Amino acid sequence: MKSGIHPKYEDATITCACGNVIHTRSTKKEMTVNTCSACHPYFTGAKTMVDTEGRVDSFKKRYAKFAK
Repeated sequence: MKSGIHPKYEDATITCACGNVIHTRSTKKEMTVNTCSACHPYFTGAKTMVDTEGRVDSFKKRYAKFAK
């Protein structure tokens, strides 16, 4: 590897809008994000996938004749 062309990889702090602070390593010292795993609906369980149009049921009906 060439010397002097790579950025420094050092300790970093990621701050979420919800107030959660994550300590990791990165080439940037500080970062701010809008959502993290502590406040994102997918990870908190506040939102689940909903099949509103019945696509899964229609798929199962269509291909049920092939499953034996």
